[in-house]
Amino acid sequence: MSLLKVKEVKKTFKSGKAALNNVSFHLNKGECLGLVGESGCGKSTLARCLLRVEKIDSGSISFHGEAIERLDERRLHPYRKKIQIVFQNPSAALNPKLKIKESIIDLYEQYHHSLNLNHFSYTSKEQFVQQLLDAVELPSELANRYPHELSGGQKQRVTIARAISTEPELIVLDEPTASLDVISQKAVLTLLTELRETLNLSYLFISHDLAAVSHMSQRIIVMNSGEIVDQFNQEHLFSDDRHPYTKELVSIF
Repeated sequence: MSLLKVKEVKKTFKSGKAALNNVSFHLNKGECLGLVGESGCGKSTLARCLLRVEKIDSGSISFHGEAIERLDERRLHPYRKKIQIVFQNPSAALNPKLKIKESIIDLYEQYHHSLNLNHFSYTSKEQFVQQLLDAVELPSELANRYPHELSGGQKQRVTIARAISTEPELIVLDEPTASLDVISQKAVLTLLTELRETLNLSYLFISHDLAAVSHMSQRIIVMNSGEIVDQFNQEHLFSDDRHPYTKELVSIF
């Protein structure tokens, strides 16, 4: 069943340059859909449009069958808790003045009146933070530390804990391992896979790293210069039918 449908989305920068050109794809519930392409191809612009941080020029974005691309902020509010994002740079995503426990629970506190949690339970702030730390395999003593006291991998796990605190249906992962060392990258990818299965999450995994995308995803879409040039199941990555640009990416992977 399709959770997200994007149809013929166009987005043009103020300069007149096309950022997205007739982008169409769907994402099924429970799957990880990989979006791969070189830097500057429009991947992050697409992510911002899906999250309604930026408006599209034309086309449609449907979530559970409802078009959300034109909703005002009041009508969009219920969807904010259902679609979350994990950014590339966890240091920039965390407020340096807040303790980890405050950053983790911030999102939950914004939406708790309208949440119906299935996997986590809230009886106290401390207990809820502990559940989220356990979910991302972080020790409880980190709750009272500040971001600068954590490693890069630990900080990214904190942003993941915050993202899952509302039990969203879809998480957009925008280059989530790009700023991490190789060991941390592997550990975070393993964690994300486990969370997807445990919490029944769906991912749009955005990366320039085809190896990571192939490892994580059931299906892959390839973007070049603002356009989707290829879409296929992960097991068909090395097929002769692949687009020339996909084959170029495979050759350096």
